[in-house]
Amino acid sequence: MRVAVAIDLGAVLDGAWWPRTASISQELPELVDALSSRLGKIIEISVNWSSLDGSPDLDALNPLRSGEPARPAGRQRLMMITGSRASANLLVVPCRTSVALAKMILRTAARLPIMPIERETQEFRTSDDVVRAARAQSALGGQHPPDCEPDPAAPAIPD
Repeated sequence: MRVAVAIDLGAVLDGAWWPRTASISQELPELVDALSSRLGKIIEISVNWSSLDGSPDLDALNPLRSGEPARPAGRQRLMMITGSRASANLLVVPCRTSVALAKMILRTAARLPIMPIERETQEFRTSDDVVRAARAQSALGGQHPPDCEPDPAAPAIPD
């Protein structure tokens, strides 16, 4: 199971989940099983995206991988899981994200220790940008913060 959850729950972002495939619904039972010991019986799961939304390309935010200047992290996929004892807000890391970046996002989102030398890497800088954007978004109830640029891959939704 590729999930990391903070020791103390209740922050605007409690961790991250990195599914193995784009078929999240098939992997959800395993996530529910993994979180039930901490959250209790899962009674609700809500997300801030629809099936029509494009998945963010987090590796494109890394200028060393993309060859382009760094750009804002944009809209992230968030999942609120409510259990009978506790709730957790998770950032959903797209399955196609590189291993190094995804692992760093899992650790950063869950507020796990990161060695000083690792903080000098581009993966850490990118993960920090992604997690900051996700925290800002989560603080607004999953909505897109007004100071971030929208994900160019996401379709425009008329008002």
